[in-house]
Amino acid sequence: MASVVASVLPLHEHAMPFLAHLEELRKRIIFSILGIVVGFVVCWSFADRLFGLMQQPIIQALRHHGIEGKLVYLNPTEPFNLYLLVSLVLGLFAASPFVFYQFWLFIAPGLYRTERRYALPFLISTVSLFLAGGLFGYKMVYPASLDFLIGYGERFQPMITIGEYTKLFATIIIGLGLMFEMPILVFFLALMRVITAGWMWRNVRYSVLVIFIVAAVITPTADILNMCLFAAPMVALYAISIGVAWLVGGRRERAGVS
Repeated sequence: MASVVASVLPLHEHAMPFLAHLEELRKRIIFSILGIVVGFVVCWSFADRLFGLMQQPIIQALRHHGIEGKLVYLNPTEPFNLYLLVSLVLGLFAASPFVFYQFWLFIAPGLYRTERRYALPFLISTVSLFLAGGLFGYKMVYPASLDFLIGYGERFQPMITIGEYTKLFATIIIGLGLMFEMPILVFFLALMRVITAGWMWRNVRYSVLVIFIVAAVITPTADILNMCLFAAPMVALYAISIGVAWLVGGRRERAGVS
């Protein structure tokens, strides 16, 4: 009997850290959702003004092609759903500092003590890159995509529904915001010795190919110009990520961390 208990105890001791890890993950996800809800509530108070900003790209694209018009809806619930989605998307950006802080709290216990001092740089860089990606999508990619699409169909009368327009807006803005987090992802992969700068450099051709494939899949249009608008920042971020991996690898070697 004693031997059976002794054989079970190690399994229990190994299972507890894993269960505690899952519990910590659940807690951080709940806190993140609560933070996004708070951001949503705040943005809901300004939903009409935020929608005015969101529709500027389509209004400018229509006027650029000599078309006077505005978004339409086919279902009475669409305007309400529009304000919900706009508030949720911008609430996510507003709550991003809190969400990324929860992510840091989740991964920090697995880092060395000397690596935990990166908390403030991590928060600044992740939030800045996320906001920069969203702004790049709003100012560059989205207007260029709309201008191409409307110009391509200028022989027809556009009737753009608010539901489809808002989904496209959310996909591009959030998608580019997440793509801009590539250097941060590479930073942690390099810390864990999953990848190195040398490996990234040796596989740069394949990585660029994958980037263009991803850009072709997520871009809202089928033209090369808009695909390049998606791919160009990703290639630049990949180059930056190589530098990040090189810095992390050099720092660990100088510190003598195996």
